[in-house]
Amino acid sequence: MTVTVSVASLSRRSLVKGAAAGAGLFVIGAFLPFTRARAAETDGPAPGIFDPNVFLKIAPDNTVTVLCKHFEMGQGVTTGLTTLVAEELDADWAQMRFAFAPANAALYNNLLFGPVQATGGTTSMMEAWTQMRQVGAAARQMFLAAAASRWKVAPAEIRLEKGVLRHGEASATFGELAALAMTMPVPKEVELKAPGDWKLIGSRLPRLDTPAKTTGQANFALDTRRPGMLTVAVRHADRFGASVSSFDASKALKVPGVIEVRQLPSGVAVYATNSWAAMEGRKALEIGWDNTKADLRSTDELFDDYRKSMARPGLTAVERGSAANTLRQAARTLEAEFTFPYLAHAPMEPLNCTMELRPDGAEIWSGCQLQTIDQVVAAQILGFKPEQVTINTLLGGGSFGRRGNPAADWTRELAHAAKAINGRAPVHLIWTREDDIKGGFYRPMVLHRIRVGLTAGGAIWGWEHHLASKPIFTGTPFEATSVNKEGLDITSVEGVADTPYAIPDFHVVQHNVDSPAPVLWWRSIGHTHTAFVMETVIDELATIAGIDPVAFRLDLLKDDARNVAVVKLAAEQADWGKAMPKGKGRGIAFHKSFGTRVAMVAEVTVEDQAVKVERMVAAIDVGIAVNPDVLTAQIEGAIGFALSMVLRNRITLKDGMVEQSNFDDYEPTRMREMPRVEVHIVKSTQAPTGIGEPGLPPVAPAIGNAVAAAIGRHLRGLPLDLSQTT
Repeated sequence: MTVTVSVASLSRRSLVKGAAAGAGLFVIGAFLPFTRARAAETDGPAPGIFDPNVFLKIAPDNTVTVLCKHFEMGQGVTTGLTTLVAEELDADWAQMRFAFAPANAALYNNLLFGPVQATGGTTSMMEAWTQMRQVGAAARQMFLAAAASRWKVAPAEIRLEKGVLRHGEASATFGELAALAMTMPVPKEVELKAPGDWKLIGSRLPRLDTPAKTTGQANFALDTRRPGMLTVAVRHADRFGASVSSFDASKALKVPGVIEVRQLPSGVAVYATNSWAAMEGRKALEIGWDNTKADLRSTDELFDDYRKSMARPGLTAVERGSAANTLRQAARTLEAEFTFPYLAHAPMEPLNCTMELRPDGAEIWSGCQLQTIDQVVAAQILGFKPEQVTINTLLGGGSFGRRGNPAADWTRELAHAAKAINGRAPVHLIWTREDDIKGGFYRPMVLHRIRVGLTAGGAIWGWEHHLASKPIFTGTPFEATSVNKEGLDITSVEGVADTPYAIPDFHVVQHNVDSPAPVLWWRSIGHTHTAFVMETVIDELATIAGIDPVAFRLDLLKDDARNVAVVKLAAEQADWGKAMPKGKGRGIAFHKSFGTRVAMVAEVTVEDQAVKVERMVAAIDVGIAVNPDVLTAQIEGAIGFALSMVLRNRITLKDGMVEQSNFDDYEPTRMREMPRVEVHIVKSTQAPTGIGEPGLPPVAPAIGNAVAAAIGRHLRGLPLDLSQTT
């Protein structure tokens, strides 16, 4: 477990100034964090540079490498961005490659985040959709100009197809013309292809990262080796908020391979010649802990405090109509409480990174999701300017939000570890699975209380909704644009406050709670719990009203044709209305997040107090489907990732200490548990949104509603507990 990481020193001002300093710019105004990406639905991203010299490397062997500004953690973004470039360039897919762009926010910023290079919030395709096509189109014009110059003909007379330029008997490849082409003037404006002319966009192209991952040739951060490198393992406190009061390293230093032991702000670090020696040396440490500021509460006590917080005034997120007055007139009311535990991200590759510290700067090798923040944090600790910190972004073995931490806890720890030995050797910081599971920065634990009324005819007649949780963005560099002046973090209530359902009298209140346990976005952020509550309640209201759950939803969604189409498609493909045998159930859920609409139908078997998910049918509307195969894989992956959350996983505390430690008691989904998955993509001409996160929210409520159909009652909270009676 790690102690709480303070981010007070990394203010929004210092982040923007740091990014600007590295770019030689003076920046005025706000930038947008992950969750503000939804603004792109109406405003679109800011314009971006599209100089091919910045984004492309074309080799004499005719390979075209796209420098991807976004981090690949399994979501397929490197294939997606490369597709956009290749389409407009008229390249052959077989010649396309990718590499990660260097850390340079002036060139590779996320157009929805401002002067920040970062990946997250399902923004990658949304923000780069136009820019990367412009890169390809600009490069195409420059190649045509180069060929025209060499052959002394007009560019319009030259044909370009699958990476080969032709005019009469003359022909040349990109590789042959690259040196000349990249000296041509970069067009100030480019004309993009009409959708009817697309050859690659919309095709099921093979992923570019699959071969190297399959053969073991792919380089992840954990594969990094530097000459003379020392491996560092840090012993963190068992309680959040605790700190080191004393330590004895004598036994640790006797472990073969252990070189040194140093105290860091986050704990006690053991430096060794290999990972095993570092971990064994860490075990041998004798540490005294100061628990003065530690949280000693257990999970049940925390939930009791959450309930007490609801007795106090909260922060109004939505006040539409008069829910209280309307509820007094309701023919029937439903009251319910939902609980959600802390959740660890548990990516398959635990956190790790490497640094070489030199007198004039530092170099980092990392699965880096927030390059600008990591750069600024490391620079602050080491006394450098951000541009003196070079970041080599490598493939990430999963993230689900953990590698995109605004506190930069593991990069911060790495910088302190390198600084503590004055950079005399490269250091590779490793976290074990236990460090990861016990290390905090969890999906917040959350309490929901709702009271909803119905008319005699089954219409919703007033909805009061209270939530209690620790806000994610408060105290981070993103606070200014995610937390209002009253202290409301919109990610705490997203999925409720912005529900697509037409609810006339609607009152949503957030109650902020605090604890030393650090929290962080977790795949789909607030939607991880709000979707379950909204869809469970909607389903239960339909049951009370005696109305088919699909028909009930369609009536509430009727003002948005895209919402309706997704729900109808999922229901049709899942044989909605077909009778299920005893002990089996079918349930539906719909949710809109990050601009993407997803409906899912689950089929389950409930037997011997156990739930077996047999089939999942998904319908998705992501706008233009750049690569349907990647979209399908992301839905399949979201279901696989979410199943363990639905069926069993939770992080619990006892006397302030995390009870779970590894995959034996925080078990990921196993292959034997995977259901049959069917994915249906709505055809669209709208600009693409994204799919990395939106596939997760409907999974739990679809399964929960299917369980309710099988056992005759809805369960209120996750993981699903069949012993629950109310």
